[in-house]
Amino acid sequence: MADTEEPGRSWLLRLVIAFAFAQGAVSMARPAVSYRALSLGADERAIGVITGVYALLPLFAAVPLGRRTDHGRCAPLLPLGVVLIAGGCALSGTAGSLPAMAAWSGVMGLGHLCFVIGAQSIVARQSAPAEQDRNFGHFTIGASLGQLIGPIAAGYVISERDGALARTSALALVVSAAVAAASFVSLWRIEHRTAPDARTAARAAKVPVGRILRTRGVPGGIFISLAVLSATDILTAYLPVVGEHRSIAPATIGLLLSLRAAATIACRLVMTPMLRRLGRTALLTTTCLLAGLLCAGIALPVPVWALATVLAVLGFCLGVGQPLSMTTVVQAAPAEARSTALALRLTGNRLGQVAAPASAGVIAGVAGTAAPFVMLGALLLAGAGLGMRGGRARTADATPAVPAPAPVPRSELPAVNRNRT
Repeated sequence: MADTEEPGRSWLLRLVIAFAFAQGAVSMARPAVSYRALSLGADERAIGVITGVYALLPLFAAVPLGRRTDHGRCAPLLPLGVVLIAGGCALSGTAGSLPAMAAWSGVMGLGHLCFVIGAQSIVARQSAPAEQDRNFGHFTIGASLGQLIGPIAAGYVISERDGALARTSALALVVSAAVAAASFVSLWRIEHRTAPDARTAARAAKVPVGRILRTRGVPGGIFISLAVLSATDILTAYLPVVGEHRSIAPATIGLLLSLRAAATIACRLVMTPMLRRLGRTALLTTTCLLAGLLCAGIALPVPVWALATVLAVLGFCLGVGQPLSMTTVVQAAPAEARSTALALRLTGNRLGQVAAPASAGVIAGVAGTAAPFVMLGALLLAGAGLGMRGGRARTADATPAVPAPAPVPRSELPAVNRNRT
């Protein structure tokens, strides 16, 4: 059972503000890591490996953290995540080798995972079922705000003039650590003091992962989330590489990434009326389908204004997948293991963040820097198909079965039929 929301949802506002700072730090650091790696001599394959390591530690930590959260409070994960994010950003800025950058990128990813598991579990626990779509949508506005401001700040700080790429990218990473630390300002009284009772905690420990993954709706929600996050992640990591090959300045790349994030914010602000008009299944399927086509379109050598248009529409479409996949997983999973289910969703996200950039690096090394976006297009199209299939299955489950007519006893048949021999 979800806890009753406190009046005004002030806890949700504070959580959105904290998430905006934490995500802003990560969104500033990710392109800065790519530029600093390029200044240290990295090629497309090395960029893919460093991007993948960001998700490697979280891949193994997500489920244990989810189990822990199902047993008790969620809020302690938030400051822990902030410390790890800030530390990973600052130490990436001082690293002088590619292996060191990869290691600190992994620490940054672990911190982001801690923060997100704690924050999503708070939203799931403190929101009534009818309000989860709205509250998850508002919660992810914090992520979009961070993704809007972070790349602009990175593009403003990073400069390629006079061989300053190494120095300015390191400065951007140190600044991103300070941005992460600013999230402590709103990390107070976010979680209600009501903790799960002993019986709920005991049941949560007994719910096997296999049972959660076999629950209808959970695998589809995980895959759609994986596809959408992989698209966002590779856009952040590889658009700077595309910009280098197409002679687009880092500041322009930062503006393009922020335009994508602004469109995502716009999507989440109007998500409630879109849901009322289209329904969750149709909205998920349509936006994944369109996003897949647009991702593939980035591979075309279009001018900057056309690329900006594509990214704006793409950002709007990508804004749907994350909050609705959260609600899908939370409502499908057993009530006593919702944090674990959200952790499994994040595990799928991190698996995508490991496999997709590594695959993108291989594809980019063989077929060029635009080829990974074609791969993303295929992944999102598969997500659209899975969303449509899941919607049909839920519709079938919701359709009441019509019982077969009971046979009429022979004694109640009309006399003319009984005597016909």
